[in-house]
Amino acid sequence: MTLSAAFAQAQTPRSGGTLTLRLREDLPQGFAIHESPTISTMWPAMPCLSNLVLFDPLKPTHSLDTIIPELAERWSWQDGYRKLVFFLRKDVKWHDGRSFSAADVKHTFDILRETPDSPHKLRLNPRREWYANVEGVDALDPATVVFRLKRPQPSLLLMLASGYTPIYAAHVSPAAYRMGCVGTGPFRVKEWRKGEFVEYVRNPEYFVKGRPYLDGLRYLIIAERGTATAALSTGRVDVAFPGETPKPIADQLKKAAPQLVITTVITGVVDHLILNTRKPPFDNSRIREAVTRAVDRRALIAAVYQGGSVLGASMVPRPYGVWGVLDADLRGVAGYGSANDEKAKARKLLGEAGLGAASPLRIEMLTRNLPAFVDLSSFVIGELKQVGIEASLKPVDSPQWFPMQARGEFQIGVDRTGLEPDDPDANFYEHYACGSSRNYSGYCDAALARLIEQQSQELDQAKRVVLVREIQLKLELAASRPMLEWRLDYFTMWPHVKNLVPHHSLYSWGRLQDVWRDK
Repeated sequence: MTLSAAFAQAQTPRSGGTLTLRLREDLPQGFAIHESPTISTMWPAMPCLSNLVLFDPLKPTHSLDTIIPELAERWSWQDGYRKLVFFLRKDVKWHDGRSFSAADVKHTFDILRETPDSPHKLRLNPRREWYANVEGVDALDPATVVFRLKRPQPSLLLMLASGYTPIYAAHVSPAAYRMGCVGTGPFRVKEWRKGEFVEYVRNPEYFVKGRPYLDGLRYLIIAERGTATAALSTGRVDVAFPGETPKPIADQLKKAAPQLVITTVITGVVDHLILNTRKPPFDNSRIREAVTRAVDRRALIAAVYQGGSVLGASMVPRPYGVWGVLDADLRGVAGYGSANDEKAKARKLLGEAGLGAASPLRIEMLTRNLPAFVDLSSFVIGELKQVGIEASLKPVDSPQWFPMQARGEFQIGVDRTGLEPDDPDANFYEHYACGSSRNYSGYCDAALARLIEQQSQELDQAKRVVLVREIQLKLELAASRPMLEWRLDYFTMWPHVKNLVPHHSLYSWGRLQDVWRDK
């Protein structure tokens, strides 16, 4: 047998075995992905559920070219991108034995769109604005669904491929997904022991024949970073949690266990500030400008991430993403110039408002009660202190963190937000649209809103790129949600884990139907 033949044989997928994965915290919203804005829910819930379409798990870049069918066998754009028709599989069963149909799709999107005749309402609806352009969703027959749009919107297909867009069962209350999961996915929930683990078993009636390869999945909840690092280096867990292996920890892991496979990818997650523009002091644009000028982003990358991050605005920076602006484009924007110059300008702005070292601006800073968030916040607090802003830190547990932001119960926050998918519509409508439940800063600009609408329906990619760049620079100037940096992940797993391909966004590749163990 030749070496190449032996290698090919070794790479033939094997069935059987259980994969052990780490979770950084318990599931904040259970399995209710539609009520959750965090990968802490999505990553462990994805194996239970299915989408109409999905980004190919074996291809690391998300684009129109990497979308594959899932519950839909195929799809067709009609009427100049005003109608999107899905032709559904007819061999799909819910985990409780009921048949899947177009009625489940309509049910899901009526809930997400909050239609008047929907009998259910989500407790949180983070991505409602994704579907603002959808005029109606019609189940023409059990195997055909039509999305009718108010205007052309090619990006809708990418949003439907997101891991954030699974289909719920029409016969199950959306609230039930907070405690359990009836899905159509490759794995069925066996047990969720809160604070300890989530365990799945193989779904023998999964609609993709021969999948999944694994008999089961076990997600261990390990919050403390040192414990998680030890668990991975000793083989107690097979796979790291996406986005939670910064460069220093990756270096530590490689030293402890050189055989570990480490892949450098961008997370699709940006560290940023949120300034509440609805009330003082951050209803004042000059105070917001002072804050964004105070933070030395390049020093942050060096100190907190030891080089494992990159600068960018509100879209994933190139060359990692399609739409982002380059470092050179940001040099003239507040917060991106020379650190000394930026801090001097920040002090001047505060001085003009009667604030400074003698009479500092005192604020409370909220962040999520996770170690990485606290580390980032501590750095920002140190930077603000240098210009005369005294910030006290208040960590908030994840289940309270998102509702507090949505209610505007903060002055300033330090947060991480994942961009999923890497498309302007998903980002701009969710985080910057006037009235969006996730526009936590409350910033609203009519001219900017018109630009967002314009780029959304632009079919010429080159023209859309220009519009998106203009929007990003305007958002940085508004300083309601100053970007800090985009984190890199050094995703780590043991070499016996096969077909688990990290993507350029840490979302949407947690289905695990193609993953197998070579051990």
